[in-house]
Amino acid sequence: MYSPSLLRRFFCFNSASSSSVTTFSSTNSKKMSLVFFGSPQVSATVLDALFNASAAPSSSFEVAAIVTQPPSRRDRGRKLMPSPVAQHALDRGFPSELIFTPERAGESGGRRRPTNFLSFVFFLSETFLSSLRALQPELCITAAYGNILPTKFLNIPSLGTVNIHPSLLPFYRGAAPVQRALQDGVKETGVSLAFTVRDLDAGPVIARERLEVDDQIKASDLLALLFCKGSKLLINKLPSIFDGSAKVNAEPQDDSKATLAPKITPEESWLSFDEEALVLHNKVRAFAGWPGTRAKVLVVDDKSSNHNVLELKIITTIVRPDYKIQGNDVNDITFVKGALLFPCGGCTALEETFILYIKAVNDKLAESNFLISNSYNQRLFLSFLVSLVCWS
Repeated sequence: MYSPSLLRRFFCFNSASSSSVTTFSSTNSKKMSLVFFGSPQVSATVLDALFNASAAPSSSFEVAAIVTQPPSRRDRGRKLMPSPVAQHALDRGFPSELIFTPERAGESGGRRRPTNFLSFVFFLSETFLSSLRALQPELCITAAYGNILPTKFLNIPSLGTVNIHPSLLPFYRGAAPVQRALQDGVKETGVSLAFTVRDLDAGPVIARERLEVDDQIKASDLLALLFCKGSKLLINKLPSIFDGSAKVNAEPQDDSKATLAPKITPEESWLSFDEEALVLHNKVRAFAGWPGTRAKVLVVDDKSSNHNVLELKIITTIVRPDYKIQGNDVNDITFVKGALLFPCGGCTALEETFILYIKAVNDKLAESNFLISNSYNQRLFLSFLVSLVCWS
């Protein structure tokens, strides 16, 4: 049975899609020329909406080109595969010669330099910029492309560049707005359409759409939902963008209210149980998928006095407000109805309901039911053998 969030994500991506191949033309001078920038699966949702809108008889624009990340090695076979956006474009019959993949840092034709802890500026090659100028695009649309675009690019489209950003700007500017919002435990977030300027996510806002945040939703599902809403918002606002009224009416951001959403690092995946259960639960939701969150627990066998340290990766947690940690239980992990109950800061408790893997330190992975099925005569404790203790 599919979860409601998974069904929402699947429906959002496929409801407007056509199973037939779309016919594309780059020679219709009567239509506005639009270039799309995006890479991951959520970006393909936006591209799909643009394809469908451009195919309508009353459409005033066409997708003239697509810019995406170069092919990368993914999945177990480590096969070289196009980005989800490139693959979706090809599946829809978009000409491969109009799909541009400017090269990554360290490869010929482009280089990146770190600018701050938020992201990188991508230095596009003159060859690519010349190709883009030749298309004479009126508008560029960006949706999770993956790089900050330089000024010499921003000067090319005559109507500017519009970005779909999954937050209510000026809040959560940066590379990880959805993850940082969930980590902060926000009750409301949203998606913004904004013109791109040189400063990161600081351009005038065309429109916003708000969304209440469920306290169990994870980053991947929330991201997909926001880009689904963002694609509909974009299609709705395209006429005003093309006629120039959107730029006139766009709302400047209040920089004094801006908050940052820096890129997540693998080192952040460790959780400290000194923090309260709700804080840890929010982090599990925010970091679900990548990088995940981890913890180490100490397993003690009462019969043999043997002990072992296990590393756990947890997928789903529930805050247990009805359970209060008592004095001598501050380090004890208990089994409750097939789940693990972790003592946390402030005498709060966090229930783990789904373990992805269990790994003995310096040992191989074990099945997820290993800990439960081998719990007889064993006690579990928070492990302080490492500087940080964590869970996900």
